[in-house]
Amino acid sequence: MRRLCAASAALAALSIVSAAAPASAGGVESAVLAEVNFARTHPAEYARQLRKDAYVGGVVGYSEIGNEDVDALSEAIEFLMRQSPLPPLSASEALAAAAQAHASAQGRAGQVGHVSPTGATLSERLHAHGVWAGLAAENISYGYEDPREVVRQLIIDSGVPGRGHRQNIFGAHYQSAGVSCAPHRAYGAMCVIDFAGALVRR
Repeated sequence: MRRLCAASAALAALSIVSAAAPASAGGVESAVLAEVNFARTHPAEYARQLRKDAYVGGVVGYSEIGNEDVDALSEAIEFLMRQSPLPPLSASEALAAAAQAHASAQGRAGQVGHVSPTGATLSERLHAHGVWAGLAAENISYGYEDPREVVRQLIIDSGVPGRGHRQNIFGAHYQSAGVSCAPHRAYGAMCVIDFAGALVRR
């Protein structure tokens, strides 16, 4: 299965500027958020698990974490070892609804990126679901179905300049998140994670 990671988008001042739990039936989204929160609250432990899973027969390998760049993996582990624990993100139904709108439409169309097939941006999708936030961002993973692989791939962030997905996951200013995963016509699966700081419902 081809795997692709889209560049992250961040929404600052309403302007776009650019979890360790097993999945249960119907609980993929909850498992993704749990994996994100485990990484945020236990970064050093997460780093040790990444290192452990990366070694196959005593040699750095890929089978447990996807086809990732070894240098990106090593850099992610170093980042996690330095990272201070952060509070967990609370689950937001409104953010999840905005993520679901994007995952469903884009999955059917087989497209990638942070602009919906209808042309809606992250800001517009959030507003359509009554979400107004001073700061927001979106991560999208393509081609991964397992919640742990979704999050690990975004944290390693191989090939992404600035490690934008990782920065979103460990953004100290984010307080809430919403997750939606859906089939994708080209990549088989996709998962959208929308993050926000303080939320104001209108």
